[in-house]
Amino acid sequence: MSDDSHPLDRRSLFLAAVSTVVEWYDFTLFLYMATVLSRVFFPAERPEDAILTALLGFAVAYLMRPVGALVFGHFGDRHGRRATLLASMGLMTGAMLLTALLPTAAQAGPIAGAALLALRCVMGFAVGGEYTGVVAYLLEGAPYHRRGLVTSLAAATSEIGGLLAAGVAALTVSLLPAPQLESWGWRLPFLLGAVLAALILLARSAMAESPEFNASRNAGTLQRRPIAHALKYHRAGILRGFAVSALGSITYYVGITYVPVFLTSTGQLTEAQSLQLATIAALAVIVVTPAIGVLSDRLGRRTVLMVLAVLAAAAPVTLFTVLAHASQGRAILSAVLLAALAGGISAVGAVTTAEQVPAEGRLSGLALGATSATALFGGLTPWLAQMMILRTGAPTAPGVMIAVVALCVLPVLWWMPKVPTHTTPQPGR
Repeated sequence: MSDDSHPLDRRSLFLAAVSTVVEWYDFTLFLYMATVLSRVFFPAERPEDAILTALLGFAVAYLMRPVGALVFGHFGDRHGRRATLLASMGLMTGAMLLTALLPTAAQAGPIAGAALLALRCVMGFAVGGEYTGVVAYLLEGAPYHRRGLVTSLAAATSEIGGLLAAGVAALTVSLLPAPQLESWGWRLPFLLGAVLAALILLARSAMAESPEFNASRNAGTLQRRPIAHALKYHRAGILRGFAVSALGSITYYVGITYVPVFLTSTGQLTEAQSLQLATIAALAVIVVTPAIGVLSDRLGRRTVLMVLAVLAAAAPVTLFTVLAHASQGRAILSAVLLAALAGGISAVGAVTTAEQVPAEGRLSGLALGATSATALFGGLTPWLAQMMILRTGAPTAPGVMIAVVALCVLPVLWWMPKVPTHTTPQPGR
């Protein structure tokens, strides 16, 4: 564990935490702009078919997250967190810039859509290493008694990125007439993302290495094959991380990022109104996340997660019913409650999943457990939720999806150790 007498300096922790603003802006922007991008890159006779194609592209990109996490995880467990964070942000910068420069379907035909999906896969690969690297860096650099709070900042600042993405998307859609929006206006949010990513890349050069990684390197406990080591010695921790991340992912991507698409596709709100609502929901998450992080330091990860999982099993069906049929005021309240629930689970889930595996295999363990779950229960679920609504006509389907996952995860949380137990590190070989 990290030594309280040698935590990272505040500048390094700040740079790590704030960098997730850019990471999540870049990644979630695609979803907030999905209805616009569906018309620009995937024109179809029925608008719902175009939206499904765009959401499927988001899901496919997510499948690259565990691949990127494994590659960057191996590298980070061998060579350090700092080098990993520099490489992942460099890749994200390039992907965002190229996205902003893409030709549209009207200019290049189907190849435009294929190029967009390819760049989303590159983005998914980069984010796979980015978020787990930041979480591990914050965990390892924080004073031990404040790990919950400090690590939750990754979730809080990422939500600032989501808020920025929702706000920029809403502003772009609101201010530009449809012809200009579909001709060139959609490029502006992606250009902004490329600039922000480049600035973070430059700032990261000042970051120090994680003290816990340095301690493992000095002790000779780094592994030549960290993935194999994690699978051999920390399977239980990996499975626990998978379960916690599954719950966090589906509540976040169905309960927050899918909601604007849901409201637009069901005809409850316009594109601009839905994005404005997403902005309000994101503000709620930013407030809730650090508070839940502090609570997990005081009450324990398991206790807080159990309470949140029970709420996730009970509330979302009702809240999606309200979203589909209520007035705009009640819809806003329901969206805020869904977002607060998802933000709380993400806050305590970040530190919990990282604590399941010790430093010499932490990034690899997060890749095998947490990131794999995110790929399945994050990227695929907006597309699946939309498909279930179209097939069944039931607006409660997204809420049912969240509730089912919560019920499956509850037994894992019940048996989770209050303090994670780790196998004694083996010498590097």
